Amino acid sequence: MLPSLFISHGSPMLALSPGASGSALARLAERLPRPQAVLVQSAHWETDELLVSAACQPETWHDFHGFPPELYQLQYPAAGDPALAGAIVGMLQRSGLAAHLDNQRPRDHGAWVPLSLLYPAADIPILQISLPTRRGAAFQLAVGQALAGLRADDVLLIGSGSITHNLGLLDWQAGPQTIAPWAQAFRDWMVARLMAADTGALLDYRARAPFAVRSHPSEEHLLPLFFAMGAGGTVTVEHSGFTLGALGMDIYSFA
Repeated sequence: MLPSLFISHGSPMLALSPGASGSALARLAERLPRPQAVLVQSAHWETDELLVSAACQPETWHDFHGFPPELYQLQYPAAGDPALAGAIVGMLQRSGLAAHLDNQRPRDHGAWVPLSLLYPAADIPILQISLPTRRGAAFQLAVGQALAGLRADDVLLIGSGSITHNLGLLDWQAGPQTIAPWAQAFRDWMVARLMAADTGALLDYRARAPFAVRSHPSEEHLLPLFFAMGAGGTVTVEHSGFTLGALGMDIYSFA
């Protein structure tokens, strides 16, 4: 059975300069059974209500600014799956979670950038589920739990964000060996609590984890971790590292 994944997607430049993260994603794709479809919760689709993308062919959205022209030329033309989107909404509603279809949403870079490295042929249907940010970590955990059964149907569930994400404190000249101590401390606490399956501490991370607010001034890039947790089981660290001094690039599987 497929695991669920949490992928730190980093900068959009990951699509052009995959580095160690790209190699880790390629190895992961080789090892996993080929999914029939992929459902992604991205940090870049923040909503108030819970939505599931239902377009037949979502556009590749270059939802960022100030990057090289070649990045804006990249396309990830994977199809959607409206029938599966409807089934997912039904699963959520049966679990007591109000959800609706969205037929217009393009595919944001939190989805297509890591997927372009996992499945570069773009030949697997890709759906997105939105991130109701203001409902917090416990809600995302519940969404993952409600959809965990999809794993047995060969649907890969992915939370796409970042284990640390404070763009104001990045060092744009830093090499891969330069890591801010506060970012490392937060990441290490999170991994220790994940390994211990300490859900209570993780849900209360903003009060308990060292440098939590510095690592995540806002929560949107960490909340997809709770979606992946809820959908899976025991954690495995598939890749760890930092770029730009403090941007965590960890990848976790939950099986």
